[in-house]
Amino acid sequence: MANEILTIREVAELLKINEKTAYKLAADGKIPGFKVGGSWRFDRQEIASWIKRKVEEQQKGKDVDH
Repeated sequence: MANEILTIREVAELLKINEKTAYKLAADGKIPGFKVGGSWRFDRQEIASWIKRKVEEQQKGKDVDH
């Protein structure tokens, strides 16, 4: 399913982080998500794009250090 929607638990598992950390990141706007009736939901493709951007940012940071 191309536009699969994930729960906070599924995003936490995907990112290998605690659910409380996922809640905090979402609430702070640090990971892309939206609320439906008070519950956080995440588009799998947006999370994948976010991960890719973060990896690229960190690699660019390493390039500056060398």
